[in-house]
Amino acid sequence: MKSFIKIIAVFVIVLTCSSCVDKQKRQVQYMADTDMYTPVGYETYGETADGEASVRKPVEGTIARGQVPYDYPDSQTGYEAARDSLRSPLKIQLPTDSIAQVSKKDMDNGKYLYGIYCAACHGDKGDGQGSLAQNGKILGVPNYKDRDITEGSIYHVLMYGKGIMGSHSSQINAKERWQITHYVEELRADLLK
Repeated sequence: MKSFIKIIAVFVIVLTCSSCVDKQKRQVQYMADTDMYTPVGYETYGETADGEASVRKPVEGTIARGQVPYDYPDSQTGYEAARDSLRSPLKIQLPTDSIAQVSKKDMDNGKYLYGIYCAACHGDKGDGQGSLAQNGKILGVPNYKDRDITEGSIYHVLMYGKGIMGSHSSQINAKERWQITHYVEELRADLLK
């Protein structure tokens, strides 16, 4: 009977001591002086304890994923350089053709994107008679057949804009700009016939 009372007494003491422990917190931390268990919260775009920025800038010279570098400045000389030397990466040379061509898929997407971004001003045929031009909202929209344009100059204008036309580089990526460029070239060829 005495041993039974001792067992119950030990059980009550253990139960009492264990009930005083907060089960939500760690009782023992290994390497408590490091930030392994207690992270340091940094203010967004703030500075760390050692004076460095909490958000690191990309390494100089790197290019973000999905971005294509464009080496022609937003100026008249950049426009002229693009007009004379910029060529499309979408054109492929087929063994049976002597002229590089753009795939049907790229042309179809160029037509689709042209309808979204360009047709309201330039018209479905590229004649400068879009709905905004016909309603007098935008004046002086050029007819493609009246312009001396190349694939490089079209791409450059889509990239930076020209005259009252703004840049479309924030709305369409590089591949889509090339697709629109090729569709505009097709419209111009149709107008010149």
